[in-house]
Amino acid sequence: PDLTSTPNFVVEVIKDDTKQTLVLDCHYPEDEVGHEGEEESDIFTIREVSFQPTGESDWKDTNYTLNTDSLDWALYDHLMDFLADRGVDNTFADELIELSTALEHQEYIKFLEDLKSFVKCQ
Repeated sequence: PDLTSTPNFVVEVIKDDTKQTLVLDCHYPEDEVGHEGEEESDIFTIREVSFQPTGESDWKDTNYTLNTDSLDWALYDHLMDFLADRGVDNTFADELIELSTALEHQEYIKFLEDLKSFVKCQ
């Protein structure tokens, strides 16, 4: 079977005039990947949304995080449109899958080569 890498990814949106960063935690649902040719639908979803302080390397667990399962569908669609307007759309998501899969394949080959040389009897 072909291995396809579908990494979770985080989008951070920073506005110059605020001290907050909008953070959108995205992932690929298992049932959406590889369904080309079907009606146009998003191949990734937003799992969580939060605000974090701009410039902080460690996010605060105490900040409220909204799980999108309980989000109104119209607001969710607006968030997806917001991402698409910034270039985070199905094209981006497909390219991320391609890049991640190529990297994963490369690492897999290297691992097998290292494993072979490690267990090789001399």
